Amino acid sequence: MRISTFAVSIALAALAAPASADGDAAAGKQKTTLCAGCHGIEGYKTAYPEVYHVPKLGGQNAAYIVKALQAYKAGGRSHPSMHAIAASLSDQDMQDLAAYYSAGAVQAAAK
Repeated sequence: MRISTFAVSIALAALAAPASADGDAAAGKQKTTLCAGCHGIEGYKTAYPEVYHVPKLGGQNAAYIVKALQAYKAGGRSHPSMHAIAASLSDQDMQDLAAYYSAGAVQAAAK
């Protein structure tokens, strides 16, 4: 298996960074609408642009979430839907979402 230099640098940055983001988890909770459609469904798979499992966000490292969103926004990660969503987020939005999800928040699947 080949691991990209970019993926390794994000992983190292996430490990070196503090566990919490500089965001507001309560504000992040209010911004999860676009995330919940895919990341809030246990075991969800998407078929665009190819079939794959959608990763769970709850409990992820805050710095990792921010770096991933920044990479999608900048084009360093190439997923069309995530690029479009990340492009609409401000730096503060990213921090708030990261604070919310890193606290172990789990989106309720269609209940």
